[in-house]
Amino acid sequence: MTEAKQTFGMLPLDIASKLTGLEYVQGLRDMRFPAPPFAEVADIRPTVTERGRITFEGVPSPRFLNPMGVIHGGWVSLLLDTTMGCAVHSVLDAGYAYTTIDLRTTFVKSVRASKPVRCEATLLHAGSRVASAEARLLDADGSLLAHGSQTCLIMRIDTPPPVAS
Repeated sequence: MTEAKQTFGMLPLDIASKLTGLEYVQGLRDMRFPAPPFAEVADIRPTVTERGRITFEGVPSPRFLNPMGVIHGGWVSLLLDTTMGCAVHSVLDAGYAYTTIDLRTTFVKSVRASKPVRCEATLLHAGSRVASAEARLLDADGSLLAHGSQTCLIMRIDTPPPVAS
């Protein structure tokens, strides 16, 4: 049996809009759908996809080193944001999407290049317009590296997000 190979790109909106959020993130995990383009550069992938609970794993590349020789906080925030966003997405009905409106990240320890990490997110609340989640970033030994929380706006896919005036 041939192992699936991850592809990168965008799932067409007419297909994505017919999937529940859980179906979508499970399709990403199983490599039935292309991962968003940023996931290739960031080298992250979902490994656990349950309703309201998502885990991503990744290996930060040396290309994300900051001047101090540790992984840039932007990569850590990207991983936390992605995992928490997918926890929110996992409870949405077909035809709905989300966008991050608030992200808080707390850095506990430096993240080292080429060392595997795991990010676990849990949904805290999902209402009709707003949802929130929290996440923890752990190293291979289970030590806490960072944690965060997020608030998301929930919207119909066919409705563009509001524009500030």
